[in-house]
Amino acid sequence: MKKSEVLVMPRREFIASASFLVLGARLFGMSPLSLQSAQATQELKEELSPEELKIVERSIMAKDLKNYFGKDYSCAESLLMVSLKFLGKPEELVWLASGFGGGLYHKDLCGFLTSGVMAIGLSAGMLKKERAEGKKHCKQKVKEYWKWWTSMAPLHCSEIRKEDTSRKVCSRLGQLAAVKIEELIKPAKAIT
Repeated sequence: MKKSEVLVMPRREFIASASFLVLGARLFGMSPLSLQSAQATQELKEELSPEELKIVERSIMAKDLKNYFGKDYSCAESLLMVSLKFLGKPEELVWLASGFGGGLYHKDLCGFLTSGVMAIGLSAGMLKKERAEGKKHCKQKVKEYWKWWTSMAPLHCSEIRKEDTSRKVCSRLGQLAAVKIEELIKPAKAIT
């Protein structure tokens, strides 16, 4: 049996090369987190596909999102609003998302991403579980949402809606995010 060769790299060399990777990413305008999201930077569509449209039409939250997004509600506010209504929570809580629209008003993390995480946290708190178990549930759902998001879109508004990109891209992502969040927070809805 032939022994496979193993690359041995001294610790100092490894640390130095990792540092250059991070430095290189920063020089080219990417954070280490956006290296991950850069994988999802495919051409973002403006319109729902026929399959996506069928899924959106079956979602209470996705259909309701049209009543808020772009109508004096930011991306973050609109998704949190439909989540609050879905969970039977006071609509005034939408103010929690007021600073998250437009990527924290800096074209940073997408408001549909951040408000989705807020909705998951709120729903986890509604479950009849001990705090540690509720946090574990929240962590698992947030990881699932993050993985889903990064498989279809970048993390940052600046990568989603570039200067020549229509607002329809955001509308499509918001509707799909509403479908996903509805799926993830449904267990809490069943309790109320």
